[in-house]
Amino acid sequence: MAVRSKRIIIKFGSGILTNLKGNTLDRRQFARLSAEVAALVKQGHECLIVSSGAVAAGMSVLGLTERPKNLSARQACAAVGQTKLMHLYAVMFARHGLNVAQLLLAHSDIDSRARHANARNTLQHLLEQRTVVPIINENDSVAVEELNFGDNDRLSAEVALLVGADLLFLFTSVDGVLDGAGQRVIQVRNFDTVAGLVRLDKGRTSVGGMTTKLQAAKIAVEHGVATRILNGRTPNLLAAALAGEKVGTFFPAQRR
Repeated sequence: MAVRSKRIIIKFGSGILTNLKGNTLDRRQFARLSAEVAALVKQGHECLIVSSGAVAAGMSVLGLTERPKNLSARQACAAVGQTKLMHLYAVMFARHGLNVAQLLLAHSDIDSRARHANARNTLQHLLEQRTVVPIINENDSVAVEELNFGDNDRLSAEVALLVGADLLFLFTSVDGVLDGAGQRVIQVRNFDTVAGLVRLDKGRTSVGGMTTKLQAAKIAVEHGVATRILNGRTPNLLAAALAGEKVGTFFPAQRR
């Protein structure tokens, strides 16, 4: 039986795109993740990636070992690193006969009626090509929201609403939401029941942590987009999630 094509937003955070020290992009991760996304595209699914990682990529170029605390320094890292980030995506997806397209968005672009429509129409046209994977990032060289708070988590939810996505996958460095005993919570319907479980720690290159992922999931599911938090260091979870396996933490859509 043929699988129904789905429109899928896949968010990759800095913590899973960089090496364990967090000071350069991890080519092995990019190779594996792009191969898994490419497999979905070849199956007929429409995949859009919301990607962090520009600041970390710029850190290695500028010879920095720690994420800068100064905003202008972080924006400079993003300006340098964005080209490195996109080049690596282009190289990895080319191995699978796919091209990439870059869109840099800020929350004001989505809030503006005219820019909202322009972004939606551009993405729709790109997806119709069937050989292009759009890569979306916060415009970090001029915007400040994601640099300070969300690591693109909220942006991924807003993009999901923008394009009428069926699914939102948020990849992080843990297996999902963990309960007080460190066990994975398989499914969440009531966000109040898991809010107290979230720890405030995060990786050295990450910005949002689990708190902003829960916030993004809440935005998405309240607008009809089922969401799943997955471990970006574990292979083949995209295919497993689409096959209905109980991987990560699943947030069912509340309405459409």
